[in-house]
Amino acid sequence: MDNNICQVYEDEIQSLEEEIKLLTEKYEDSQQESTFFYEEEILKSMYVFFIKAFQTESKAQESPSDLKAQLESLETDLSFIMKFTGIQFTNHSKKTVEKSRNRTVQKHRLSGNCHALSFQLEFQLLEMQSKENVSAVVTDLSIKLESGEDSDMSKFVSSAEERGNLLTFFRSLSSYAEWYEHRRCTFLHFK
Repeated sequence: MDNNICQVYEDEIQSLEEEIKLLTEKYEDSQQESTFFYEEEILKSMYVFFIKAFQTESKAQESPSDLKAQLESLETDLSFIMKFTGIQFTNHSKKTVEKSRNRTVQKHRLSGNCHALSFQLEFQLLEMQSKENVSAVVTDLSIKLESGEDSDMSKFVSSAEERGNLLTFFRSLSSYAEWYEHRRCTFLHFK
């Protein structure tokens, strides 16, 4: 019986995630203005978003109204992050490769765009749980970025892949893509 309840909640979560995706696309289409926030505010919001997402996954048996409230809160946080970083995820898949009592390995594939640049990421996330906390490490990071033949960006992507530092990658991608779009528009103006 518990499996049926869990399946119902998982189905509900999946349908709500699809609804979030659709609403996010509609929101981004209607939103044209840009606002600047300090880096601390963006990082704090990202931290809160990921903490809430982790807590939502760990709480399997909550009432539908609680799940709906959490989902609305996550949707607001995601919208904020997407608006101010310019990063929009278009596809995400997750596959559990290994799972044990205190160790989980998941393979993630992300694709999306940041301003005018498209990107694809593949990585493994190793989560280890102890009595006090959960730690996560990114391994086997592979980044594909459609930015042309920019050697500086290629060096940066290689460095990010070696270190497995997703936060630094996304922060730099946001800034680079914004200026990449400005340069592209400027050169089009002079042609």
